[in-house]
Amino acid sequence: MSALPRTLVLVGPTAVGKTAVALALAARWPDVEVVSADSRQIYRRLDIGTAKATRAERDVVPHHGIDILEPGERYSAGRFSRDAAEWIEAVRARGARPIVVGGTGLYVRALVDGLFREPPMAPERRQALQQLTEQLPTVELMRWAARLDAEFSAGGRQRAQRAIEVALLTGRPLSHWHEAARTAQGVVPFYVRLTAPRAILHQRINRRAEQMVQRGVIEETAAVLAEGHDPAAPGLDGVGIREAVDYLHGRLPRDAVAGAIATASRQYAKRQETWFRNQLGNEVLVLDAVPAPDVLAARIADAWEALV
Repeated sequence: MSALPRTLVLVGPTAVGKTAVALALAARWPDVEVVSADSRQIYRRLDIGTAKATRAERDVVPHHGIDILEPGERYSAGRFSRDAAEWIEAVRARGARPIVVGGTGLYVRALVDGLFREPPMAPERRQALQQLTEQLPTVELMRWAARLDAEFSAGGRQRAQRAIEVALLTGRPLSHWHEAARTAQGVVPFYVRLTAPRAILHQRINRRAEQMVQRGVIEETAAVLAEGHDPAAPGLDGVGIREAVDYLHGRLPRDAVAGAIATASRQYAKRQETWFRNQLGNEVLVLDAVPAPDVLAARIADAWEALV
């Protein structure tokens, strides 16, 4: 087991109930502070459209990674990994317990795997190797990638080509460079993935979409646009907000906004489910999110305490 401290990382698709479970964990563990791994919740004043924890909930449980940028400002997975590592370190320095909660897979990967910086590779040799690998059948590419990197498991042609390229041109497999970045980052995850039967998840998504409109996502979005932000700016292009933008610009009737949000959310949730199912590895506690949040929090707490 790694000497680095474990960090509980709670992930899952939109509307599955991550925030409720995190708050239930905070009720069991009063020292919890949440580090949000959500690429939309970083924007200020877009609370309803990004489904943030309420102000009252954040008053009880400290949250990091929320309300840190103005709409229109750009943010990256790399910047998140640096910021989140600092937040986690500061939480631990206070004697508290950090929990990473979110559905943005690239943010989670950047935090856990670290910032992979490509080692130097001779451009001429790289180009020649690319020309060679492009001629190989996919099965042959996979075979060579697995021979050159024992930890290569699966992926498409591009991933296999990259594994071959890095191994041959640097003398070390790609997994070595990823491990070096991961060690430097200092975050060892205990993954908990929430999932739910499709019918249940869709039901929750539909209910959330209706509540967003009822709570004022259109008015919230209109207020931000009134500040002079471009409707396509970062922060205004996410699910839930872009549908409100469409209504405000006459592209969608008001009574169709909730349905459009629900449709886009279902599509997004499907992509999230696929990503988390395939990208987290084998050491993941997968929980059906149908039971109440306090029940799920108890199961997570039991698993965590057995681990540490």
